[in-house]
Amino acid sequence: MCGIVGYIGQKDAYDVVLKGLQRLEYRGYDSAGIALYDGNQLNICKTKGKVSDLNTKCIADNVRKGKIGIGHTRWATHGEPNDVNSHPHVSNSGRLAIIHNGIIENYDAIKKVLENRGYTFHSDTDTEVLVNLIEEVMMSDDHKLGKAVQIALNQAVGAYAIAVFDREKPNEIVVARLGSPLAIGVGDNEFFIASDASPFIEYTKSAIYLEDGEMGVIRLGREPRIRKIHNDKLIDPYIHELKISLDQIEKSGYEHFMLKEIYEQPEAIKDTFRGRMLADKGVIRMAGVDDHLEKFLNADRIIIAACGTSWHAGLVAEYIFEDISRIPVEVEYASEFRYRNPVIGPNDVMIAISQSGETADTMAAIKLAKENGAFVFGVCNVVGSSISRETDAGAYTHAGPEIGVASTKAFTTQITVLSLMALKLGKAKGTISNSDFHLYLNEMESIPDKIEKALQENDHILNVAEFMKNSKNSLYLGRGYNFPVALEGALKLKEISYIHAEGYPAAEMKHGPIALIDEEMPVVVIATRKGHYEKVVSNIQEIKSRKGKIIALVTEGDDTVKNIADHVIEVPETFEAFTPLLTTIPLQLLSYHIAVMLGKNVDQPRNLAKSVTVE
Repeated sequence: MCGIVGYIGQKDAYDVVLKGLQRLEYRGYDSAGIALYDGNQLNICKTKGKVSDLNTKCIADNVRKGKIGIGHTRWATHGEPNDVNSHPHVSNSGRLAIIHNGIIENYDAIKKVLENRGYTFHSDTDTEVLVNLIEEVMMSDDHKLGKAVQIALNQAVGAYAIAVFDREKPNEIVVARLGSPLAIGVGDNEFFIASDASPFIEYTKSAIYLEDGEMGVIRLGREPRIRKIHNDKLIDPYIHELKISLDQIEKSGYEHFMLKEIYEQPEAIKDTFRGRMLADKGVIRMAGVDDHLEKFLNADRIIIAACGTSWHAGLVAEYIFEDISRIPVEVEYASEFRYRNPVIGPNDVMIAISQSGETADTMAAIKLAKENGAFVFGVCNVVGSSISRETDAGAYTHAGPEIGVASTKAFTTQITVLSLMALKLGKAKGTISNSDFHLYLNEMESIPDKIEKALQENDHILNVAEFMKNSKNSLYLGRGYNFPVALEGALKLKEISYIHAEGYPAAEMKHGPIALIDEEMPVVVIATRKGHYEKVVSNIQEIKSRKGKIIALVTEGDDTVKNIADHVIEVPETFEAFTPLLTTIPLQLLSYHIAVMLGKNVDQPRNLAKSVTVE
């Protein structure tokens, strides 16, 4: 979704806001803009394109002065990406400027009322309607900006994170959130505003995370005044100490964030099980599970709700929970779950998975589950995120910041957390023997080293990428635990190279997709020795007999598939339940290299944003 940044203090606001927008560009990059107050007037610069285009335009227009400013990088929801629809937007009088992440659902009705009162609109956005509604409230009843924002938001329906500035009160910014994240950085007589903490991590380690339905008036010389939007109740804000460091959100010599994050996976997985898993002692400690163990053990079923890559992690979890802990599992698209009147009750456990912890559809699924009495457990990466606050309990993945839009280390660390949960529950239920439990823990401890070994195939994967790069379509096939990996591999190729790809269970190939096979169609088959190996080899032979081109992921030392496939990528041997942690690595690298060869922007693929905080 869009990224918003603001600053008020003694620094040059332009430098702070522009750098912040560059760090938030993964949230949206079809247009960008900035508003600065230079002591005399409000100056706005905005443009279609990336933040680098904004910088060029601001330099040309000499819009860089001021100690207070707000900025925005956009992922379009209302109105096509162009200069006019870019944020910030100003009110008809030019007095107010606003930046907005989210959707105002009833904007059209509000717009008609305002037009009848003489307001005119220049953009196609809901945001311009909102800023004029705020001005109308402020002017008609002589309210201060903070009160006008509160009244206007009580008339608005939808999701938002906003920052509003009044040129006649140049020492304050008003912010609010509902459904979209917003953080306030607290410095020494200066304040920062951002969609997450990355824009201000180099300036302060103190942050206030607004809760849903809260707004704040940020004014120099006093603490932020936080209150509830709907009932005016004052809130005593909690100041968080930020744990992330500047080097975590930099590329550290890698050409792209995605490549850096692929190579960070061994350490990310170690960080995820560190302190939780003591393999030598045969112990898994997870407070969120330990404190609610009976909820899991007595559950009729586990419902996993997620979107995108997190949904694929949930599919892997379905296999491992049912296999090891013998608890029935259903995996739901969060975006569909809320709309189909699902049967859910107090004996169900929902596991909600989200990298950002802000995914709107997953948040809605959580709300529905809680309304029906289910126990909700969150698995997310971002400390202080909405999902971590709204769920009954949960576990962080400790992947560290993931900047690349195409998720990589989030996927493998989610699988790690879910695997630890399944093993812990299996041990508690007695569905896994003590000796097997110890074997699993020892094998999990070895996974980071085995991923390091899988990464050593990078040069060979470059050759495979060269072979695949000119394809228009491709199939990804897997069975058992590796069927979700096939889905994830196909998604990665689609996301960043724009090559059409589909994932299927290998046995389903002859129920339709086999009709697509010809000598131009590359087929990526996950054919590790664990699981239904002989069946997958049979599927490979069926493809080969129809002149399909085979790229096979195999267990190291495999000669059978090597003699059939056109290209083979080896991964170390591991338990079947852990194979997704290894087989996904070559597929990430393969997609990355194909996209680079095709000249695509792998960190910022077209039409996508990292965190989808609106429907």
